[in-house]
Amino acid sequence: MKFLDLAAVSHVAGTVRLPGSKSISNRVLLLAALAKGKTQLYGLLDAEDTRVMLDALQKLDIRIDTRDIARLVVAGEGGIPNKKIDLFLGNAGTAFRPLTAALALSGGEYRLMGKPRMHARPIRDLVDPLRFIGARIDYAGNEGFPPLAIHPGEIRIEGHIMMRGNMSSQYLSALLMALPLAGGGTVEIEGELISKPYVTITLNMMRKFGNEVRVNGWRSFDVPGFAYVAPSEIYVEGDASSASYFLAAGAIAGGPVRVVGVGQDSIQGDVRFAEVLANMGARVEMGPDWIEVSSSGKLKPIDMDLNHIPDAAMTAAVTALFAEGKSVIRNIGSWQVKETDRLTAMATELRKLGATVVEGPDFLKITPPAKLNAGVAIDTYDDHRIAMCFSLAALGGVPVTINDPNCVAKTFPEYFVEFDRLVKPAAV
Repeated sequence: MKFLDLAAVSHVAGTVRLPGSKSISNRVLLLAALAKGKTQLYGLLDAEDTRVMLDALQKLDIRIDTRDIARLVVAGEGGIPNKKIDLFLGNAGTAFRPLTAALALSGGEYRLMGKPRMHARPIRDLVDPLRFIGARIDYAGNEGFPPLAIHPGEIRIEGHIMMRGNMSSQYLSALLMALPLAGGGTVEIEGELISKPYVTITLNMMRKFGNEVRVNGWRSFDVPGFAYVAPSEIYVEGDASSASYFLAAGAIAGGPVRVVGVGQDSIQGDVRFAEVLANMGARVEMGPDWIEVSSSGKLKPIDMDLNHIPDAAMTAAVTALFAEGKSVIRNIGSWQVKETDRLTAMATELRKLGATVVEGPDFLKITPPAKLNAGVAIDTYDDHRIAMCFSLAALGGVPVTINDPNCVAKTFPEYFVEFDRLVKPAAV
């Protein structure tokens, strides 16, 4: 499908059961592969990014029973059996970065490549620490970027491993998950560590596989050298980033909208998007595994540092179109190294809808128009989150076109089906 026309919407209400978390799904798939024993995974996300990871692991000779992805079984052997293979990993950063670290410490010959956008996403901040401990990694294209050629190295960990923390938390997560393969070690962070909630997910998952990392004030991480042990079963909670679109819809267009799969007991940082909506004046209720949002439809502007929830911050930027005044979304520089340059892309598409947008190196200032421009075609840049968050523009009572809507297959193939179930069309 080249485009999807969304009709103007006047109200939303209903309940959405969320797909599994992408962040948790790809972490547990890799850890289950590296562990000794069988792990049964319940609620795994069935989408493009997890399919990329599953395909890669199977090509690495990890035994995985995929007959029922809702109850998938991974039979780990405590390492990577296949020592020589080329892998194509699309634009799945949650597969490319962790596999880079794990394979660099596995003593094999590997070539990792992806889509052109993946080859434009920097990876030096992961490669440099791996090289420091003896991994042999060559850039097969541009210096500092994929594709990568990995060769057997002599891994020796002496002293602390230094890593910059201000680019992407995926680099740190990748290194932490791989270090037990090399007997453990200490990672010390240079500068500010961004997106800490995503690192917390990694630490939680490692703990479930028998490896308790000691965190020293978010400045360093002591990783023990214990081999991973399969925990027999893991339940993957719903995707909190995907929840943000429906929760925002409830705040913008009345609600109530309830999402099931994340709540007070969630280990994902993006559940804190509910706090953003509360600050904007929405009514928020929460249970152990659900969140519900409703509102009068009148929202207050915000000025917030959303470094801790960079994916959901995109939803906040679109929600700002419906606030009564200028909003500022701060500390979002990591947007520039995601599936696209999200800072520029978001500013461009918000302006199409009539907003006045000031784009800085790590912030957006968004002043909403008196009324959204009607009939706007949103370009999605092969970025699933841009497609999903800009669907909310239809809640302004104007039709909107989403170009390349199928890009949502990366994390939420049924997104527009679920969105359609909630909406009440505006009177023509």
